[in-house]
Amino acid sequence: MKTPNILVFMADHYRWDMAPPYKRAKTPNLDKIAEKGLAFDMAFCPSPHCCPSRATFFTGLYPSEHGVWNNVSVGNALSRGLFDDIPFFSDYLKRAGYDLFYSGKWHISALEGPADRGFSEGRIIVGNKSDYFLALGNSGPATYEWKFYTEDKGSWRTAVCDREDGQIIRPGFPDFRLYYTNEKPFSDEAVVDAAIEQLQNRRDKGRPWFQFVGVEGPHDPYNVPKRFLELYPLDEIELPESFEDEMLDKPNLYRRTRLCFSQLSREEHKKALQHYLAFCSYEDYLFGKVLDALERLGELDNTVVVFTSDHGDYAGEHGLWAKGLPCFNSAYRVPAIMYWKNGIKNPGRFVDEFVSLADFAPTFCEIAGVEENFKFSGFSLMPFLKGEKPEKWRDAVFTQTNGNEQYGIQRSVMTKKYKYVYNGFDFDELYDLENDPQQMRNLIKEPTLRPVIKEMCKKMWQFASDHRDVCINPYIMTAFAPFGPGIIFEE
Repeated sequence: MKTPNILVFMADHYRWDMAPPYKRAKTPNLDKIAEKGLAFDMAFCPSPHCCPSRATFFTGLYPSEHGVWNNVSVGNALSRGLFDDIPFFSDYLKRAGYDLFYSGKWHISALEGPADRGFSEGRIIVGNKSDYFLALGNSGPATYEWKFYTEDKGSWRTAVCDREDGQIIRPGFPDFRLYYTNEKPFSDEAVVDAAIEQLQNRRDKGRPWFQFVGVEGPHDPYNVPKRFLELYPLDEIELPESFEDEMLDKPNLYRRTRLCFSQLSREEHKKALQHYLAFCSYEDYLFGKVLDALERLGELDNTVVVFTSDHGDYAGEHGLWAKGLPCFNSAYRVPAIMYWKNGIKNPGRFVDEFVSLADFAPTFCEIAGVEENFKFSGFSLMPFLKGEKPEKWRDAVFTQTNGNEQYGIQRSVMTKKYKYVYNGFDFDELYDLENDPQQMRNLIKEPTLRPVIKEMCKKMWQFASDHRDVCINPYIMTAFAPFGPGIIFEE
């Protein structure tokens, strides 16, 4: 078999249930490749933020291993880039003879860009050696420029005024509207056009290639072309079952986060969901442009196509939007759909095993026939493509975050039955996912579930030990977990 090309289309904030098989959003192009390919129904990112999850995708490692914990381009960033000597899968593919092309969102490191990892750059956006910060080292300070003040003072509110539709008034902060119409959201169409141009203009047509297409949508604010909004009549929009959850049994930060959206009426929340759905359909349209270009160039039959996202979006669940420390599955569960005409046995399948963004790096290396020794924390998905189930596969999903601009150590472990969340900044959470998939009722205080909590803590600490996670400090003022890491040594 000829060495295949690989194309990755990565969206931003794209929830798993906006892709096949759920049909919540109208996605004809995703439907087409899912019918001819393979969809991983239980795929998760490791962190509810762009940079650490994208770093995991490219390295096959978790945040505790690659060193990116949050948005690398903010003033109080915990890290500006990866630990030294952390390879990307692109490093291996380059040495294996692949041409590498990159167009779109980077947002992995403020210290390097795609070209530093072997890529030919198309239109690069967001987080590539940031325009707003001058990083003086991986752990050093940064110089912050208040460009919002100098360039557009009028966008900063100094007093409460009449709200516009979808607007959230924040005195002293920039104007924010959660949704509106826009015929050219972000730079997404330009990013896609640049990627297509890269493929058309390849010099060595005999070499396999890897193309990354990184769009910003459906990231908030949800600004979409009107023609996609018309696909979703407002009177047909239904808010999530958990929308009314006041979260009285959950961490205070969760409720404070919900307050950000408390100015919006129920009707405005429905409009926000309408715009989010439309945005997902818009990204599907752009994805279709890429598929059409591959077909036109005669490349589709020998190309592995992947559609995924860096993380999800609450999309109104628990009254929340976007993503953050509220550790609900909607912020972590992502679409993961693969197409490979000659490489997927029994296409049209949906796999319900736990999959991580960390699994793509080893998968791409195996597809490319990389023979180098490498160490990934993820596992190759090739057995699933072949219609097989690995003898040993993960029975739990783990997440890692220390917060983003708002710091907060948080770890979670989830099985098909339970989800336990350790919150270093507040009380913990436990959910019975079989009976409460919406995570409405926190069972952490239920005495009969104490053995379950212990078992979940044991899994969490074992994962921490295996993946160099030093989130625990045994000092009495910081060791808040109900069971400490010593339990992993119990007989």
